[in-house]
Amino acid sequence: MHTSGTLDELDHLLVTALQTAPRADWRRIGAALGVDGSTAARRWARLTDAGLAWLACFPVAVEWMTPVVAFIEIDCAPGRLHAVAAEIAEDPHVFNLEHVTGGRDLLATVVLQDNAELARYVGFRLGRLAGVIATRTQIATTLHSEGSRWRLDRLDERQRDLLLGDRRGGAGGRTVRQEDRDLARLLVEDCRQPVARLADRTGLSPTTVRRRLARMEGGGALMYRCEVARSLSGWPVTVYLWASAPPDEVGRLAGRLAGLRETRMCASLSGADNMLFAVWLRSIDRVQSFETALRRSYPQLTVTDRAVGLWQMKLAGQILDPQGRHLRAVPFWTWDDPLSESALGDLVDRLRAGPGPSRREPG
Repeated sequence: MHTSGTLDELDHLLVTALQTAPRADWRRIGAALGVDGSTAARRWARLTDAGLAWLACFPVAVEWMTPVVAFIEIDCAPGRLHAVAAEIAEDPHVFNLEHVTGGRDLLATVVLQDNAELARYVGFRLGRLAGVIATRTQIATTLHSEGSRWRLDRLDERQRDLLLGDRRGGAGGRTVRQEDRDLARLLVEDCRQPVARLADRTGLSPTTVRRRLARMEGGGALMYRCEVARSLSGWPVTVYLWASAPPDEVGRLAGRLAGLRETRMCASLSGADNMLFAVWLRSIDRVQSFETALRRSYPQLTVTDRAVGLWQMKLAGQILDPQGRHLRAVPFWTWDDPLSESALGDLVDRLRAGPGPSRREPG
């Protein structure tokens, strides 16, 4: 079990530095923070070993598919919630998984290849999982913001300039290409692997690795996250808010909501509640005051439901304990499940064949 640990000011600065420039070398990070590089590296090792902070990487868009993002509410049989959660958390395409209050037990964020694969996952994976008694699925028609933009905001402009150097605002490709697939998967496993190691493991030259990294990062095809244990972040409370708004107002409102300090995620949905956003708050007693401020600022927005996070079991492919400390990674990637594929194939064969003689109504 991890110790509770604490974060001092240098730790907060270090986390913010890695949120700003996740692959910067330790010498550059140390220069920005006013310490030597070895001190920065040693501090980071202490934080990661204790599960108090960590880095993650994932592809935002890939050339070989147009992914579907969906939010699945899961109801569990009494006494089965944790067994269901432990099973689902191992699925590589489950991005987030949280035990929440309100009208659902678990809320999962999944990324799948298309609507057909989403249907297979809900019907043949979740639908056949012992302990799952009901699910409700909403597709994100637009993902307006997600957690990689969130910062502890401990750096000044000079420090950010030192970290970013000439990388600020670079251009690049907006998707991970087929040829980049192996490189991207290695970064998902460990995004701070040096170029030489990435080159050795992919068989590419270091120059090619640097060029492909610059292209993917510059175009936003790869997203990095540096996270800190929620119990030590200063923002320990997660609230999910489902809302409805006039269709012609959703884009404008989402842009405003995405810009709020508290917002971690904002999405347009396919259902009657056409918006979902997640916010981080300083304390539970701020839930109503935050919602009151929303009502005053955005009268076109009607909050229809809310849920408070109890245990974020998985965050961006990382398994967490109840205090939000890092336990291990389940690297985020595409879904591959022969059992559900076989079950789907059997159903398609049955539908193709139609009812047999024993199932036909008598003539």
